[in-house]
Amino acid sequence: KGRAMTLLAIFQWLQSTEVATALRESSWVYPIVMATHLTGMALFGGMILITDMRLLGLVMRGSTVTDVVGGLRPWKHFGLLLTAACGIFLALSKAEYYYHNPFFWCKLALFMLVIIHALVFRNSVYRNTAAIDRATVIPTNAKVAACLSLALWLGIVSFGRLIGYYEIKP
Repeated sequence: KGRAMTLLAIFQWLQSTEVATALRESSWVYPIVMATHLTGMALFGGMILITDMRLLGLVMRGSTVTDVVGGLRPWKHFGLLLTAACGIFLALSKAEYYYHNPFFWCKLALFMLVIIHALVFRNSVYRNTAAIDRATVIPTNAKVAACLSLALWLGIVSFGRLIGYYEIKP
């Protein structure tokens, strides 16, 4: 009779793949992937920070929201690509450890909230920057989007950092 795999069994299988094993056991590849992950985070995080601070009216007031958001979008996408691709490889290499790590699950939960945030504010804020530029003051929904974005990404980075400090108790 076929037996459904548990989530733990799936994580263990992912960790046992050739790619995950090679990455984990390499003295060079793992640190390079980690460094690239951190570089992508710095790029992506910096672009998010500037975008959100502009939406709050705190920086780059001489530039339109449209110019700032549009100008940073390609760099933001590139940083996200680097971060996500490397993050997936890093997670695969130690998947069973991540399965037991509560900070990993908190980080994933916040990622889900970031996706919901993007869907909620996509049309009203991020794809509607011309309307924000025409307004005499930055609309409240744009400021709420920026504050939520900052809080969510700060949480993701914080939980991501805490992942490395979690110790599995025997």
